Amino acid sequence: MYQVIVVDNNSPNNFIGYLKAWAKGKLDVWVNSNNPLRNLSFPPVPKPIPYIYYTREEAKKGGSPELEEELKNKMPKDITSKYPMVFIQSGGNLGFAGGNNVGIRYALAKNDFDGVILLNNDTVIKRDTISNLVNARLEFGEQAIYGGRIYYYSDPDRIWYDGGRFNEWIGRTTHLNMRKLKTEVKNNQAIKEVNFITFCYVLIPKFILDKIGLLDKSYFMYAEDLDYSYKVWKSGYKLYHVVNSEIWHKVGASSGEEEISEFSAYRMMRSRVRFIISRLPYAQKIASIYFLIITRPIRFLFFYIRRAKYIINAQIKGLMDGFKKLK
Repeated sequence: MYQVIVVDNNSPNNFIGYLKAWAKGKLDVWVNSNNPLRNLSFPPVPKPIPYIYYTREEAKKGGSPELEEELKNKMPKDITSKYPMVFIQSGGNLGFAGGNNVGIRYALAKNDFDGVILLNNDTVIKRDTISNLVNARLEFGEQAIYGGRIYYYSDPDRIWYDGGRFNEWIGRTTHLNMRKLKTEVKNNQAIKEVNFITFCYVLIPKFILDKIGLLDKSYFMYAEDLDYSYKVWKSGYKLYHVVNSEIWHKVGASSGEEEISEFSAYRMMRSRVRFIISRLPYAQKIASIYFLIITRPIRFLFFYIRRAKYIINAQIKGLMDGFKKLK
């Protein structure tokens, strides 16, 4: 059995208001009926769906178990969960790690669960997506984290992530089979071991949360999933990629490379440097920083040709601040 928890990380567009309207059956989220992924959400689940709203402080204390128990009796019969939805307002932009930690702390305070699944808000899933991931966890156990195959939302048959690899000597992650069509992948091994999972979609058993802890909020954005994956891996636990647990993620695919803003360029570089300096052993640390520096001229030339000098400036600032913040 599961419970859906949605954390509003202080969005500026009345996000919670839209969620409440949807739960009441007053909002159709699929205006474009021609979208090829529309079938994944149709027919829609029955409405209204009982929900409860918490502030971050209320959620941290475990919310109101009495009220949640009362709302169980109002769940539509065709919904597989017996628990009301939970909406939590973080009260500030806490970053990716901080926002997810709000939801995890709520679950820990209630202490009535055996695992959490983190799922980005800009994703679409199939009806068997979660069950396939949970089945893998039942087969391989609690001493591991689990991720699934992720496709581009804008190009539904093209893979964005099919398991990940992290190279300690260059401080870099790789998405396996990235940009390949599903039909182009020869080895469709059902479950395979990896050493990096993107936290766009991940299952973390309570055992791992107890051993590893929460996400490191100091990254704010980017590399927090690498940091957590690395700690799991180096602690002797496993990371499994489950191919038949599929989701679709809204990342850019038309240009062949995800769009990057000045803000993202800065945060990516700062977080990458911070991870390398704070986590890697001495030899790998030196090698990774060396690799990062010698490859910058080629990357900067690429951005210069694309007339994206702002990205060059942002990455230089991120590189410098990545070292500064560690002092």
